[in-house]
Amino acid sequence: MARTTDIEQAAGVLRAGGLVAFPTETVYGLGANAEDPAAVARIFQVKGRPPSHPLIVHIGGAEHLDDWVEDVPAAARLLAERFWPGPLTLVLRRGRRVPLEATGGLETVAVRVPDHPVALALLTAFGGVTAPSANRFGAVSPTTADHVRAELGGDVDCVLDGGLCTVGVESTIVDATGDQPSVLRPGGVTREDLEAALGFPLSVPSTSRVRVPGQHPSHYAPRARVVLVEPGKVVAEAELAQETGHQVGVFLPASYADTPVKAHAVVTVPASMPAYARGLYGFLRELDQQGCDVIVASLPAEEGLGLAIANRLRRAAGPRPTD
Repeated sequence: MARTTDIEQAAGVLRAGGLVAFPTETVYGLGANAEDPAAVARIFQVKGRPPSHPLIVHIGGAEHLDDWVEDVPAAARLLAERFWPGPLTLVLRRGRRVPLEATGGLETVAVRVPDHPVALALLTAFGGVTAPSANRFGAVSPTTADHVRAELGGDVDCVLDGGLCTVGVESTIVDATGDQPSVLRPGGVTREDLEAALGFPLSVPSTSRVRVPGQHPSHYAPRARVVLVEPGKVVAEAELAQETGHQVGVFLPASYADTPVKAHAVVTVPASMPAYARGLYGFLRELDQQGCDVIVASLPAEEGLGLAIANRLRRAAGPRPTD
């Protein structure tokens, strides 16, 4: 776990315009001074991320929200008080402290308070940090410091190690700019919990007028091609692909744990959705490392954290630039 001296060093790197990878409860972030346009631009360069894709500003507490945004509707205030620190990102109107480089040129900004002691210590020592996930654009998000080092290497000036991320999928993004909030990206706070807090149902539109992270057709993707089928067809689809010359990895549903599968590598996914979410990106990386070129999986029930997992698997299976 990162020490106080590590936090101080990381804060110094941020002050100097450098990049710091740091842990959150969701995934590791690649952070820069949220008020430094040149440092923010370096994030896009290192990730290979299109500059039109907005980033998230991480702050140290809900009490700092008004420092970074122009207006906070009552519903947004309620959600911040209920779920921060935690895996919830609110999209609000951009305050003057936030450079357009961090918002993809938009007049809205995504803001959250991470629920991780190392992240909070860094934010307390430094202030606002703009950060997407600490990986190349479109690739599998990192949930350990080793994942960051393996993928970004020397492109990061400092890596803070906070252990394995406890949630494992990115934050839920809620558009709170209008009278009726909506979920733009399912994540670590479930739609059901949001609805219980607000007292009314929320939509989860497939597209939105507001650009947010994770909307690219192919995102969270391993090197292997991901094929999604019905749970009862996973074994047959995997064996057919293996017989036709592929190195097949399988996400075997927990209900089929005792079913033998002729495949290159098999991961039996947990029946618990929190455990599945926590392990999802590690499972994808594991099958990549075992040399799989096809991964066969099924979608979980789209309720609770299952909605976020299904969203990530659909993006992982999305069309690649060469498709």
